[in-house]
Amino acid sequence: MGKKWKHLRTCVQTAWTFLSNCYLAGFAEGKLYTGPLKNICFPGLNCYSCPGAVGSCPIGSLQAVMGSWKFSLSLYVGGFLMITGALMGRFVCGWLCPFGLVQDLIYKIPFVKKINRFPGDKIMRYLKYVILAVFVILLPLFAVDIAGQGAPAFCKYICPSGTLLGGIPLVLKNQRLQAMVGFLFRWKVAILLVTLLAAIIVYRPFCKYICPLGAIYALFNRVSLCRLRVDKDKCVGCGGCERACKMGVNPIKNPDSAECIRCGECVRACPKDALHLGLSRKKN
Repeated sequence: MGKKWKHLRTCVQTAWTFLSNCYLAGFAEGKLYTGPLKNICFPGLNCYSCPGAVGSCPIGSLQAVMGSWKFSLSLYVGGFLMITGALMGRFVCGWLCPFGLVQDLIYKIPFVKKINRFPGDKIMRYLKYVILAVFVILLPLFAVDIAGQGAPAFCKYICPSGTLLGGIPLVLKNQRLQAMVGFLFRWKVAILLVTLLAAIIVYRPFCKYICPLGAIYALFNRVSLCRLRVDKDKCVGCGGCERACKMGVNPIKNPDSAECIRCGECVRACPKDALHLGLSRKKN
């Protein structure tokens, strides 16, 4: 992956975001696409309620079936996450997540000092696993209504991607929804604003500290077919790859880190072509 591919990832992210949200009539009319593709999970965090979304978010789908007796659907969502994780790991985060693209673009805003590391960063990285356990699994499973149905807690109370891609566009186009806007919507808009402001100075704060989908894929990074390979015979220990990594990973010491989103920045930074990103069954 040479320098001529500098903009490849942004192009792939943009193309995938468009393909995931290509129902343009939804944006024009403030309505959701309800065709057959909506039964299919797309790998990235792309809100089901986005007017343009033609597929489903795996986190939203996982919450929807928690506590349900529809085991076939539950097995489908779980199977999708395991297969996607085993094939790609957090490559999905780096290349196929619409909200990841949003954060990448915001981080490019100039004239603002960027913060790479700060006290508590390592501990905060575990927060996404707590959110996965509590808001995606436990609350939908046990905090049920009188009909025994659990609410999608992460989507309802936290997800800034859903607010940006789904909530705000729908409210802007639907007068009935505008009349129903209350504290919960304002709360989620506040979370979105904090996330976007943080993304100006901290690279992908949502991915690092909050995203439960990233937490799931992170569990597969060490076994996924898509991996970062290190040729230690070529490595001269210059540290260029570590400095290039905005996720705070040392690619030489830990190429299969759960925090690596397979973005390829370290590959481009290596002067000796000692790093390679691709499909491989070989361990480093």
